[in-house]
Order: sequence, then structure tokens, then C-alpha cells
Amino acid sequence: MKDSLVVYNTVNRIKEKFEPLNSPFVGMYVCGPTVYSDVHLGNCRTFVSFDLIFRYLLHLGYKVRYVRNITDAGHLEGDRDEGDDKFSKKARLEQVEPMEIVQKYTLGFHEVLTLFNTLPPSIEPTATGHISEQIEMVKEIIDNGFAYVVNGTVYFDVEKYSKENNYTLLTNRNLEDMLNNTRELGGQDEKRGRLDFALWIKAKPEHIMRWPSPWGVGFPGWHIECSAMSNKYLGAQFDIHGGGMDLAATHHTNEIAQSQACNHTNPAKYWMHTNMLTVNGVRMSKSAGNGFLPHELFTGSHPLLKKGYTPMSIRFFMLQAHYRSTLDFSNDALDAAEKGFKRLMNAMVLLKELHPSDRENDINIPELEDRCYTAMNDDFNSPVLIAELFEGVRIINGAYDEKVFLNSEQIDQLKTLMEQFVYEVLGLKDDILKMDEDFDKVMDIVVGLRNEAKENRDYVSSDKIRDSLQKIGIQLKDNKSTTLWLKN
Repeated sequence: MKDSLVVYNTVNRIKEKFEPLNSPFVGMYVCGPTVYSDVHLGNCRTFVSFDLIFRYLLHLGYKVRYVRNITDAGHLEGDRDEGDDKFSKKARLEQVEPMEIVQKYTLGFHEVLTLFNTLPPSIEPTATGHISEQIEMVKEIIDNGFAYVVNGTVYFDVEKYSKENNYTLLTNRNLEDMLNNTRELGGQDEKRGRLDFALWIKAKPEHIMRWPSPWGVGFPGWHIECSAMSNKYLGAQFDIHGGGMDLAATHHTNEIAQSQACNHTNPAKYWMHTNMLTVNGVRMSKSAGNGFLPHELFTGSHPLLKKGYTPMSIRFFMLQAHYRSTLDFSNDALDAAEKGFKRLMNAMVLLKELHPSDRENDINIPELEDRCYTAMNDDFNSPVLIAELFEGVRIINGAYDEKVFLNSEQIDQLKTLMEQFVYEVLGLKDDILKMDEDFDKVMDIVVGLRNEAKENRDYVSSDKIRDSLQKIGIQLKDNKSTTLWLKN
């Protein structure tokens, strides 16, 4: 199955056969959050998508080192080295230390990803923990002739770099157009070229986060941190570099330039990007007023939402769209995903109750399994995988209702298939049917009373219990040998 995996490479804009540099080892770096505020849903979509990729690579037997950084310094408000440092500004507003801001929102980030059932990365380095590595990389870039120092700030020379390298490799944009569309340097601007960016920034007297360097006291630029940390933990070149598509034009473009200038190689063999989120067809953003925070989605407290949804329902909703496709949030789409997720989880409950039959059938579970692998091997196509798994749901429901007949081997094959792809690969778990133990005991008593009524042919009482439970969202599922209760 490993040999069949293809991935879409943003650099070449085509799907390519996945061939790790040093199989079975795989190095994967994903740009993590800037922890100065609550993690937004676009970030969550990216991290859920790469969790799927991480899980599937592990499932195929690869030994994956997954590195996802924490940006806790150096990220200014503007992409052109303008404005305040996001952490310093937030710290001044709240009258706390910047590291208090970092700690608060890092914990919140981890809490949200735990709710989404993402696996932790192998390494989660921070920018502030790798200042020396960033300084060393900047020194190497200067020595190689691709950076210059002005009043304690170090700038990357994009135009000089572009004479020998393709700066727009990742986006395929025309460099002349980029120069023409970038405003002229002001009289106070220290940069030589319009597209030049800061590798190291001189700290103003009021700047809280600062470190000594060969160029004076300052702090690193946003882009250099990822280059330095990926180089430290994955080497000068590794297999996969991922992030949201919004990072491609600036952050990832500058990462490639820095790494090429320092190590003479593109840092990643495959560049992979997740697409954006929309709400009712409009791009999700703070400025549009349509951005949900994860907890607003869980509670339904945002004015655009009519109810809340469980984290697993939202994860399932995200996985119903391919990671490179736009994901559109609407109440109807979320409701439909919630119903689909409940149906899938109910089938996983019924799967445990199936009994083998001696009757002949033409159900081909290995063929279904092959189709599931074919879906995931096609650039991690989770929506097609989910469609195939619902064929498994159809078989499970038919077998429980004794309309489809499976032998012992087929039941074992189906259990293995469904459990591997639903739990291990998709990373789903049951957070809808979860009840406390006392409720479970009460339901056992209610189901027992209803079964007694049926045995005594008291169908009025039996139907009343069934219908009353249905009204509060609990479905009774009967077959000849047992009755299960499921949450609608």
C-alpha cells in the first residue's frame, strides 16, 4: 500500500508519488500557531488535516517525526516587518509578562486540539527556545552573501537571491509584478529592496522580548524561526512541509529562500497546503464578523449558529471535505454532518453485536478495504474514504437487522476495516453516545421493562416506551436476539 500513495505538491502543482528521502523514516514539519490569542478555526482545520496525514502515514508503517512549532516571539502585526510584536502588544495591554500570554494561549491551543482528538506531534519546539539556532542561521546567510545589516537589523536581500534562484518557486508569481505591486520604500525605510524582509530586528527601548546577538540586542523575524527549527530536528532537507494556504505566498516563500541561501537546498521535498474556510460562501475572517472560535462552535454561542456541535461532529465535518478544498460552514451543513457522524457511530455500536450466519452471501469485505486504501492513497482523500465507510455502515445495519448475512470471517474482516479507518486513520471517537454509568443503568432498566411488555403482548406499553424515548433522542434498535439503545 505504501507504494501507491500520491500527494499533491504545491511546488510542482501536480500529484506525485510519495517517496520519502530515507524510507521508512518520514520527516514532517507543520507551521504551528502564534499563541497571542485563542486558536481560530482555520488553524484547527489545518491541524486536523495534518493529523489525518500523520495518522495515515503511521498506519502505513512509516516512522514519522512530526514537528509542529509554537510561535512565541518575532511575529509582527504586518507581514512587511511593520507594527508591534503581537506578544509585546498583548502583554502591555493586559499588564502581564509576554510569557504569561504565551502560556495562557498555548494551554488553550492544546486543550482545543485534545477535544479534536489530534495526536501530539513528536516535537513541539518554541521560537524563544531556539534563539541561538536562529542567530547561527542568520550568520550563515550573511556569510553566503544574501543578507545585509542596517543599524542592528538584518535583512534578506531578495533581489540578489533572485538572480541565482527562483524566489517565487512556491507561488509561480511573476517577480516583476510583485515588485510593481509592492509600494515604494519610504524615506525612513532601511531596506534596499521592496521585497526584502527582516531576519533579525533591532529591539526598540520599549520592546520587552529581546536577546543579544552579533548585531546588537533584538529579536528574530517570524520566518527564520521555522527554517531554524525544521533544520535542527529534521535536517537541511526533509519530506513534508505543511501549513495553511495563506502561508504560501509570504511565510513559506521566505522559508524556502532562507534555507536555500543557508543550506543550498529547498528544505522540503513535498509542500502541502490546506485550503481556507468560508461561512455561507463568504471567506471566514475577523473583519467580516463571521469567524467562529472553536468553543463558540461547541456551545453554539456565536450569533450565526443556531446550536452547538460536539468536537467529533466538527472533526467529521472537516474530514468530509478534502484538505485542499474550501470548507464552507453553515447550519445546514453542520446538521447534516452531525447526522452522518451519529449514523457512523451507531453502526460501530451495532458492529459489536453482529452474529455469524451459515447462509451464503456475496459480500466482499476485502474489495471494500481496497477501495478505502485507494481513497486515502489518492492524496489523503478523506471524503471518498468516508463514502466507502458508509457502504460498511449499510452492511452493518443490514446484518444487525438480519437482512444481510455474514459469516464469522467476514464479521472479523469488517470489524478490522471499520475500526482501523474510523478510529485509527480518521481519528474519530464517540463523544455523542457517551453517557455516565448511572444513565446506562437506567436505560438498561427501561429497555428491560419494554422487553417485558413485548413478551406479555402489552404492545401499547411497549410502543409508548419506544415512542417516548424517541422524543428525547434515543432510538431502540431491535433484532431477534437483542435490543440496543442509540442516541439519535
